[in-house]
Amino acid sequence: MAKYAISEYQKQRPVVQMAPLIDIVFLTLVFFMTISIFNQQETEINISVPQAQESKDAARSPGEIIINIDTDGRFVVNQKELSQDALEKMLVRVSTLFPDQSIIIRADENTIHKHTINALDACAKAGIWNISFATMKPSSDQE
Repeated sequence: MAKYAISEYQKQRPVVQMAPLIDIVFLTLVFFMTISIFNQQETEINISVPQAQESKDAARSPGEIIINIDTDGRFVVNQKELSQDALEKMLVRVSTLFPDQSIIIRADENTIHKHTINALDACAKAGIWNISFATMKPSSDQE
């Protein structure tokens, strides 16, 4: 049987470089921290959504627009307060760019029904029909 000589290149074992590995882990950590901060921005507004027995935890899609309505009837989208006309114009622009745009309406539980209907009218004028309402499940201590 013939013996073959193994070269020095084949004898070397693979080496794991730690510096690039640490860089990748750090960048991934920064990415997820940034995403979680942007995800919380809409929910930090001081709004108490109504409670519903049948509410479900829904996964948010990346492009969803959340219309926050406080007790005074002010519309807040992306931390910007909008008037009724400005909300309609913004929704018309969005619906022309993204025809299947989804909307979540987060109205405070003490908001007058008129303000929620104004938001629905703005969505209808823009041709947006994929609308959800934010609710939360009642806590167990209230049952």
